Amino acid sequence: MQKRNPAQQRYVVRFIPTMFSYGVVLFAATYLIRLWHPTGITLAALAVAPSLPLLGVIAIMGLYLAEERDEFLRQRLVKAMLGGLAILLAVLTVWGFLANGGLTDQPPAFLAFPLWCGAFGLVQCGMGLRDRLTSRAAA
Repeated sequence: MQKRNPAQQRYVVRFIPTMFSYGVVLFAATYLIRLWHPTGITLAALAVAPSLPLLGVIAIMGLYLAEERDEFLRQRLVKAMLGGLAILLAVLTVWGFLANGGLTDQPPAFLAFPLWCGAFGLVQCGMGLRDRLTSRAAA
């Protein structure tokens, strides 16, 4: 396993506790909403609470991009992010038109970030596979 550079180390130190807090807040908020059946400001606060750690994750990803000094790594990350965004936009566009046609429900907006993360990861996997295949072909 390759040693992480300082920007990558800071990213992991920030990312892991933030995602852990997301899991805790998500389960706690869901549990409390089902248990208490709150209304008004309490419901709004509990409903919004799980989004706050995810906003932190978005900021952490931006910090990593700004702090990464290796131009190759930064370029790969940006390409994967853009590829993930393209997939997200394609999926939500098709889904939205299917919903407009009455064939399905509207896509839930809260799925945008998880869908993007999944697409971002798939693009990174595809880039890694492409690199391995092209390096074998060149050898």
